[in-house]
Amino acid sequence: MSHDGHLRVSITVERKRVQVGNQMLYALTYNGRYMPPTLRARPGDVIELRMTNRVDQDTNLHLHGLHVSPRPPADDIFIAIAYGQTRDYRYKLPKSILPGTYWYHSHAHFYSAAQVAGGESGVLIIDDLRQYLPRDLKNITEHTIGLKDDQVDGDSIKTSPLSMGAPTNRTVNGQQNPVIHMRPGETQLWRLANIGANIYYKLHLPGSSFHVIGQDGHPVHRVYSATSLVIAAGARFDVLVQAGQSGVVKLETLPYNTGSAGNQFPQADLATVVTGGKPVKPARIPSEFGPETDLSHAEIAARKTVTYTENADGTEFYINGKTFDPNRIDFTSRLNTVEEWTVQNNTDEQHSFHVHTNQFQLMSVNGTPVSASRGWYDTVTVPVRGSIVVRTKFLDFTGKTVLHCHILNHENMGMMAVLDIVRNGTPSQAPSGPGPSGRPSSGHTPSGHQPSGHTASGHGKGHDG
Repeated sequence: MSHDGHLRVSITVERKRVQVGNQMLYALTYNGRYMPPTLRARPGDVIELRMTNRVDQDTNLHLHGLHVSPRPPADDIFIAIAYGQTRDYRYKLPKSILPGTYWYHSHAHFYSAAQVAGGESGVLIIDDLRQYLPRDLKNITEHTIGLKDDQVDGDSIKTSPLSMGAPTNRTVNGQQNPVIHMRPGETQLWRLANIGANIYYKLHLPGSSFHVIGQDGHPVHRVYSATSLVIAAGARFDVLVQAGQSGVVKLETLPYNTGSAGNQFPQADLATVVTGGKPVKPARIPSEFGPETDLSHAEIAARKTVTYTENADGTEFYINGKTFDPNRIDFTSRLNTVEEWTVQNNTDEQHSFHVHTNQFQLMSVNGTPVSASRGWYDTVTVPVRGSIVVRTKFLDFTGKTVLHCHILNHENMGMMAVLDIVRNGTPSQAPSGPGPSGRPSSGHTPSGHQPSGHTASGHGKGHDG
C-alpha cells in the first residue's frame, strides 16, 4: 500500500517450490510466492518498482490496464531483463486515473505465455472505488479473487508447450477451493481478476447475481446485474454480491466454448461461499455509480481496421496479415485525438482485443450498439467470425506501445502489433530492448524446457489449443 504519495516495491523473479493449490510445485514466483501480495496505490501516486531477475530467461513487467507512460522508465514492454540483472521502473499515476482492479505480469516477447502460466502475475488495485458507493456500503467487506490456473508437468507448473485444452487446475489466489464467509443479507465487494495466461472463466454463484460496478479498472456509470460473467484472460470485474439465507454454495466457472477451432472449458468449482451468523438488513444496490464518459459524438480523427487471422494448424497468428515484429510500426495515432477502430475476427475461435496505455469505449459488437454507461474496457472478446467497434482518445502520453490478443499463446505466436502514439506527427524513437530478430537474448527456462515461443509452443488454438 502506498504511503505519502509513493508505493515502493521490490520484486524478485525466481523459480521456487511453493504451495500451488493442494500441491507443492516448482513455479515462477514473485518474491517466492505463487500468488504475490496485492499492490495498492492511489491516483496521483508515484510507483517505484525494482525488479530483479533470478531466472535463466529474460523477463520484464507490464502494469496491465494502467494509464501510464509507455516510455522508460515506466511501462516499456520492449525491454528485456536478463538473468542476474535489476531494473528500476518508475510510474507517475495521473490524478485522473480511474480507481479499480488492475494487474501486473510478464510481457517478455514470445515468452509471456510461459511466464504468466508459470506464475508471474499479481493483482494491482487503484483505490478509491468506494467513493462512488452510498454511505451504508462504504465500509463493506472486500475480497480480491485472483483467478490463476496451472497445468502440471511432474513436480512443476508446465510452461511449454501449453495446450489450452489440456486438464487445467484453477485456483483462487493460489488456493484450492478457499472459503468465503458472508452473513445473511450482507453485501460484499468482490474484485474478480483473470490473471492467467490463456483460458476463459464463466463465473456463476447459484442463487445470487453479480452487480457490476467496475470493469477493467473503469467504474461503470449505471450498475448492471448478471447471473454469470464471462472473464477473458486479462479482464477484471468489480462487483457487489449480496448474500441470501444461511447455507453453502459453490462459486464456479461454467462450461464455456470458444468456437469450433477453439476450446471447450469444463465446469469447475472455485470457492465455497458459506453464509451464516447474525443476519443484516440487505442494503439497496445503487443504480448509478461512476461518472459517465461517452465518445459517441466525438470528432473522429482517423479510422483503422485490425483483422485477426491464423494459419490452418494454429502455429501462427496474424494482425492484418503480419506476425509481430517489435521493430516495425504497424499503427500510428496522434495525441489528443479520438480514433475509431474496427476489430475483425476472421477465424473460427474467439480472440480478445487489448490495448496498452489507453482504455477504449466499446461502441458495438457485431453491429449491436453497446451503452456508454458500461462500454469502457481494456480487454474485450471479439466473437467468432464477428467484429467489434471501439473508440479511443489518446491522452497524456506518447511513445511506442502494443495491441494484441490477450490469449497469450496467440500473442506469443504473432497476434500482436506495435502502436506509436505521436505528438504532431513526430514519430517516437525506435523501441528499446531486443535486436532485429525480436527475440530476447536468453532463451532457457529453469526447468530445461524450451520457452513458449513461435516454434516451441505450437498449441495456440484448435481442438488442442
